[in-house]
Amino acid sequence: MRKTLTALLLFSFMGSLIGCSGGTADKPGETAGTPNSGTQAAAGEKADEKKDPVKLRIAWWGGQSRHDYTLKVIKMYEEKNPNVTIEAEYAPFDDYWKKLAPQAVAGGLPDIIQMDISYLSQYAGRNQLADLKPFMDSGVLDVKDVSENALKGGEVGGKLVAMNLGVNALQTTFDVETMKKNGIDIPSKDWTWDDMDKLGAQAKAKGLQIGGFAYHHEVFFPYYLRTIGQKMYSEDGKTLGYADDKPFIDYFTRYQKWYDNGYILSLDKEAQKKGVAEEDEILLGHSVSGTGWSNQFLAVANLVKDRPLELNPMPGPGTKEGLFLKPSMYFAVSESSKQKEEAAKFISFFINDLEANQLIKGERGVPVSSKVKEALKPNLTENEAKIFDYVTWAESNSSPMDPPNPIGSVEIEKLLRDLSEKILFKKIAIDQAAAEFRKEANAILARSQK
Repeated sequence: MRKTLTALLLFSFMGSLIGCSGGTADKPGETAGTPNSGTQAAAGEKADEKKDPVKLRIAWWGGQSRHDYTLKVIKMYEEKNPNVTIEAEYAPFDDYWKKLAPQAVAGGLPDIIQMDISYLSQYAGRNQLADLKPFMDSGVLDVKDVSENALKGGEVGGKLVAMNLGVNALQTTFDVETMKKNGIDIPSKDWTWDDMDKLGAQAKAKGLQIGGFAYHHEVFFPYYLRTIGQKMYSEDGKTLGYADDKPFIDYFTRYQKWYDNGYILSLDKEAQKKGVAEEDEILLGHSVSGTGWSNQFLAVANLVKDRPLELNPMPGPGTKEGLFLKPSMYFAVSESSKQKEEAAKFISFFINDLEANQLIKGERGVPVSSKVKEALKPNLTENEAKIFDYVTWAESNSSPMDPPNPIGSVEIEKLLRDLSEKILFKKIAIDQAAAEFRKEANAILARSQK
């Protein structure tokens, strides 16, 4: 996702989820504990075995809690593999991709890259991501407890170019206690967009908001399209998946109504956000709801110490058709890496090691390893259990996900964001924006095929 899911023009999108203050760590932080004797053999080596030194670079985006536990997991791996040194690079979501792009051009990508579905086809299409299937076949990348569907989420062009780290589903977060105190109705699981309008009006009457989805229409417009039987992109990725402007007009007409009525955060305030959980509008007491991926719930919910937050499905009708289980994010190995096998070993450790996952606890999505998922359940906190329970519910109340976004989709997302701002600032009529978006987006996709 980019900027922050703190103010997603549907609710106050939970920022932390996606970003945080960045930094670079040549040496990860403190150890998380003694090695687990039950760890798979492929991930750990005997300390007295003489091996050539290996140096890996790994990069990811995320909030501070993600940085902290990932550094500990890296330290655990280094202790189990004394010949390996891992340098960590991390940044907020937007900064991460800005930093990665020139590295890709220069052929200097990190060995292990955290990858998002929006960029997967782009990097894979340029042959910048290694095929992980040989390592899966050899057992270096252990996937025996990972479902076929989870693996398919990382396939592009018949190659496994990225390993799914966890499963997510879109969700709405409610500050139930604040809603009750202010006499605001709490929607049911089968709520609608009309209920969303009502929630916004009730919140505004009490000096509160429902947030919004500024800058994240690339998430919610495709969701809306799915709820009405349409798709953002055609099956082959050569055109948009819808041919008439009505879905765009209906979607942005409602969005503009929320903005004009003050139900959601203004763009000038949103622009000041850095995408960290500490800036989330629910945490700050300004909003009664937020929307994001299920794993993003945790960072904000853990910061709100005085009241519980709850997960709810997205509004409908058509919620089941709109929802899907999405790879939260991936680890990929760069094609330019000189240490592909060791990089694949680390990824295997990350998804399979029980001790490491006691630290990760599904923060990057509900684990793809069934063994890890079952092992974690007894030790989950209340907020972690809510995420696991919600994803379990979504497994039976969702539809298959769309193929990875085609090459050119990042440019289309920027076009959508720019037009949404023009709509809010009344610089363009919604019907004009709809026609312009369809024309320009199809042109971008056509260029990208060449």
